Amino acid sequence: MKYALVIPDGCADEPQASLGGKTPLQAARTPAMDEVAACGVVGRANHVPDHLPAGSDVANLSLLGYDPDANYSGRAPLEAAAQGIALGPEDWAIRCNLVTIENQIMRDFTAGHISTEEASALLKSAQEELVGDLPLEFVPGVSYRNLLIYRGHNRPAPFTRETRAAAPHDLTDKSVVDDFPRGGGSDLLNDLMSRSVSLFAEHPVNAARRQAGKLPATNVWLWGLGRAPRLQPFQQAYGCAGKMITAVDLLRGLAALIGWQRIDVPGATGYTDTDYAAKGRYAVDALPGTDLICVHVEATDEASHEGDIEAKIKALEEIDRHIVAPLLKALRAAGDYRILVTPDHPTPVRTKTHSHGFVPFALAGTGVVADDCTTYDETCAARSSLSFPEGWKLMRYFLQG
Repeated sequence: MKYALVIPDGCADEPQASLGGKTPLQAARTPAMDEVAACGVVGRANHVPDHLPAGSDVANLSLLGYDPDANYSGRAPLEAAAQGIALGPEDWAIRCNLVTIENQIMRDFTAGHISTEEASALLKSAQEELVGDLPLEFVPGVSYRNLLIYRGHNRPAPFTRETRAAAPHDLTDKSVVDDFPRGGGSDLLNDLMSRSVSLFAEHPVNAARRQAGKLPATNVWLWGLGRAPRLQPFQQAYGCAGKMITAVDLLRGLAALIGWQRIDVPGATGYTDTDYAAKGRYAVDALPGTDLICVHVEATDEASHEGDIEAKIKALEEIDRHIVAPLLKALRAAGDYRILVTPDHPTPVRTKTHSHGFVPFALAGTGVVADDCTTYDETCAARSSLSFPEGWKLMRYFLQG
């Protein structure tokens, strides 16, 4: 049996007045996803328990078959795993965004999609000027997505499981006054964030960005902290091997922690300009060498964060044409197969942020008896009796029925 999982991140949404009451998923032309629905089943799953943050970390942990209540320890440790950063039992990883805040309003949680080179230069200065003798290391990632590592072997970290800070992408166009870090160790995080403002104000990187008409990175935003989780290898838990295609460190880290091979695709950006066709080709090429291929696409989520309905629709159509369609064709040619199409969480374009709640899925293939749904969308899923309030149980249903 060959398995394929396609994750259009954050694609679940609300009916839009501008679309005549349709959701972006209903408005998009998605014949391949609809074919999966028509020859299989449509249902819904909730991947984010109400008491946990509605983030891609919790949601994708659940989507890959791991109970968030038993396994979630924060977003940053997953991204550290993606970079091959080993965390000791007393070490903490902290997500470090470069953001643009103006008059205490989160203008842009990506600092204008700052380049990796610019971000690295800013973090080099932060390491030199802000850290002092603290056991801290700023680690550049990709663009605005970076890390801060606290090594606690000689100086136990002041953080606790209750230490929290709002995700910056949840604050777009909102005041940040009430959303700075709180709980154990928050004084340290807030001090670093505050001092980065003056450090970055006249930094050559920001001077050049302003001159070019781009948004400056006004400061670091520290959030998503935690210690390394101990996840059971997927092979042991579910009896099959997997490979991951994604441009996002969070998913790369999850793949590393569960023992999946990660496939890097040239042109995959983690944004709406990603090379969808390349992702589809690499996924098809990977099928003979694995049991399960997972293709994660961030573009739909990014479009939602920007409140761009048309970009979200276009991303859905690109995913359908270049990823779902060729994968479905290749799976059928290979013999016994199953395919699952599902987002991790809703990201409404109205709110520009992740939310709790059920998401629709479509599942088809060998041994799956078709229901009466003929389209893949939120409305069909809401009518279905196939429901997983504990979303992490969907994986076993997908693999074993």
